[in-house]
Amino acid sequence: MALPYILLPLGLLLSLFNSCQATIYNQSEFFTIMKKSLSGNSMSDWDVTGGKTFCNYTGIACNGQGNVVKIDITGWSLSGRFPQDVCSYLPELRVLRLSHNNLQGNFPDSIVNCSLLEELNMSSTYLAGTLPNFSPMISLRLLDLSYNFLSGEFPMSVTNLTSLEVLNFNENGGFNMWQLPENISRLTKLKVMVLTTCMLRGPIPASIGNMTSLVDLELTGNFLVGQIPPELGLLKNLRQLELYYNQLVGRIPEELGNLTELIDLDMSVNKLTGNLPESICRLPKLEVLQFYNNSLTGGIPAVLANSTTLTMLSLYDNFLTGEVPRHLGGSSPNMNVLDLSENRLSGELPAEVCNGGKLQYFLVLENMFSGSLPENYAKCESLLRFRVSYNRLEGSIPEGLLGLPHVSIIDLSYNRLNGSLTKTFGTARNLSELFVQSNRLSGILPSEISQAFNLVKIDLSNNLLSGPIPSEIGNLQRLNLLQLQGNKFNSSIPETLSLLKSLNVLDLSSNHLMGSIPESLSELLPNSMNFTNNLLSGPIPLSFVKGGLVESFSGNPRLCIPVYLNSSDTKFSLCSQNYDRKKVNCIWVIGISVGIVIVGAVLFLRRWFSKEKTVIEHDETLSSSFFSYDVKSFHRISFNQREVIEAVVEKNIVGHGGSGTVYRIELSSGEVVAVKKLWSRKTKDSAPEDHLVVDKELKSEVETLGSIRHKNIVKLYCCFSSLDCNLLVYEYMPNGNLWDALHRGKSLLNWPTRHQIALGIAQGLAYLHHDLLPPIIHRDIKSTNILLDVNYQAKVADFGVAKVLRARGGKDSTTTVIAGTYGYLAPGSFKDEMIKVLRIAIHCTCRTAALRPTMTEVVHLLIEADPCRFNSCKSTNKTKEAVDVNKPKNPKRLLKKADILVRVECPDLR
Repeated sequence: MALPYILLPLGLLLSLFNSCQATIYNQSEFFTIMKKSLSGNSMSDWDVTGGKTFCNYTGIACNGQGNVVKIDITGWSLSGRFPQDVCSYLPELRVLRLSHNNLQGNFPDSIVNCSLLEELNMSSTYLAGTLPNFSPMISLRLLDLSYNFLSGEFPMSVTNLTSLEVLNFNENGGFNMWQLPENISRLTKLKVMVLTTCMLRGPIPASIGNMTSLVDLELTGNFLVGQIPPELGLLKNLRQLELYYNQLVGRIPEELGNLTELIDLDMSVNKLTGNLPESICRLPKLEVLQFYNNSLTGGIPAVLANSTTLTMLSLYDNFLTGEVPRHLGGSSPNMNVLDLSENRLSGELPAEVCNGGKLQYFLVLENMFSGSLPENYAKCESLLRFRVSYNRLEGSIPEGLLGLPHVSIIDLSYNRLNGSLTKTFGTARNLSELFVQSNRLSGILPSEISQAFNLVKIDLSNNLLSGPIPSEIGNLQRLNLLQLQGNKFNSSIPETLSLLKSLNVLDLSSNHLMGSIPESLSELLPNSMNFTNNLLSGPIPLSFVKGGLVESFSGNPRLCIPVYLNSSDTKFSLCSQNYDRKKVNCIWVIGISVGIVIVGAVLFLRRWFSKEKTVIEHDETLSSSFFSYDVKSFHRISFNQREVIEAVVEKNIVGHGGSGTVYRIELSSGEVVAVKKLWSRKTKDSAPEDHLVVDKELKSEVETLGSIRHKNIVKLYCCFSSLDCNLLVYEYMPNGNLWDALHRGKSLLNWPTRHQIALGIAQGLAYLHHDLLPPIIHRDIKSTNILLDVNYQAKVADFGVAKVLRARGGKDSTTTVIAGTYGYLAPGSFKDEMIKVLRIAIHCTCRTAALRPTMTEVVHLLIEADPCRFNSCKSTNKTKEAVDVNKPKNPKRLLKKADILVRVECPDLR
């Protein structure tokens, strides 16, 4: 009888052994399937042939029984589909981390069968589709599905997962609109709840106050309405509370002052009213306090000056009044950002705000501050931006403020500052923009300003500066804007200004400048040049006359003109032949205008002119109206005006636009230009309103393009205008417009080229929106208005409906009709980069204007999505230009903002 008792345990052991062998076999089989399903170099050490046990694979962990308990392939850049039935093979799995991979297709529903799973992180995996019922996952402590393309109904089943400690659905804008249920409070163990940009609407339920384990609560970038529930003040462990970019109304609850562990509080971009509660300003651990872009009233509580932890205070764009606490920042050694701009604050500026030596952003523009600039601001060497414009500040500029070593922008404009400019510019090696216009500064402009060699913009206009314009300014090779108008400068114009090859705006008007106009300045021809109302004398250089820039010299009665070319030239007298006979004879030789030459001279020089490039004859091939053309040039031109006009014939037509006909004209020099002939102002059958439309469009396009120079804006060479005809001469774009390239192109545009085009458009628009004063909004961006040069660099064109924004806060009644044709490019490669660009496009088309990124931010985001940024593109015949773009002032906030900028009504782009 003993034998059966011996055999029974033996059989049991064999059974257990076979079961263990089957489990190991199943586990091994899963990794074989996984390696076949996913591609990427990171799994190279997974020897699924049996040479190495799977427990030793990178990213895999097993328990003491040899069962897999963790898979962590975070950031391996794998692509493919994650296998189904993972827990059928790995029944003991506790941790599954798959984030930052390209897992194609829908969420693998079988994962919900992993009843022992405690952590599931599938963030940034490009998952799409709907989600299953998560109720079976009773052990789950962490669920992170952020940064995906999930759609359909939000999985309310997560409220059944009472063991959850972390719940993150950040940036899933494809969900249907949904509300936080009252029973969300069942998740009493939840420490982190991040539901930003995931289509939340409705009020914040008061029951959240029962979730007292919460440490981080983020509901940003949604459609939350109603008031902030005071029950949030019950969350005694809360460290981060972010509700910005919603539609919350009402007052800020005093009860939030009970959150004694709070570090970061941000409720910006809502519709909050009332005062900033003093109780919040007393919070002992508060580092970040942001309520910008609301409608708060009242003052800033004085108790905030006692904070020893504050690093960032941003309250701009409210209706705050009163004085800023005198000692604000004095007790905060890590104070980094202070932005109180666009309020109604008054009194003196806080003198101790930079005591900690870490302040980088001091922004208080557009308030009513008075008094003087505190002297110790000149010792704030950590500053990057210092903007105090549009206030009522008086006194002198502190010695050393203009020489801070790291500051990039100093804006003191539109105040009542007096005294002189200090000579400390030599240490301002990072200074790029200096705005001190519209003050009462006197004395000279120090030559030491040339030592701030990174200067791009200088505006000292409308002050009382006198003496010479220092010739050393010519050393500022990066200078783009120089505005010195409205002062008392009384020297000659320095020849060295001609060295400023990057100059776009030069304004020296309304001074006491004397002497002649340097001929070398004609090498610049910036977008905007103004020498009016000075004491200049002598001839206006011929190149300015030819360029149609004579009006830029009006108000100088001692100036003369060598020859009349346009009707506007008659404001000046002709230079006497005795003034410079040699120059005048040269003028006749190049034969600019027949109308001022006596008949005998025309006949004598006729043969000579027939051989010259710039000849213009009066014969029967040209109507007499040619001689009444007004010519306005914006760049130096070398082509013959007559040659252009004669070539405006039917055989050279390449297209028709909404306002005229476009011609391709090859000049005798071999250069090719594009000419846009606008409809005639007066024809037999045209109505008066048609003339007005054309006149308005011509004026709009000429004024806009004539003031712009940028590599991504089409170049307007010149304009011929008469009663019968208007011609705009542009640089020619051999690859036509973007629509044709996409739909009729001879070759397929690969993704790097398409990205290059998108980036070029963004850079051009960013220039129009942010680098011009006043800014310009194109208002008709479409593929037919994007031209492509020989290297497929994009150029924005057709400014017929461009709008100049001249006043802050002005209303614009623009109506936009969107229509388009979809192009399809199969992603055989660059899929990740395409999805990044798609996300940017979705951000840009957000229904709520406040949530859309600025064009500067778009440029930055597109650069981040560049498929060639790691030299991953094979060489092509396309030329790729280097990109130099200023980073946003706060990259961390940009990334935070990018997280919530999602289109809210675009189901076809999920």
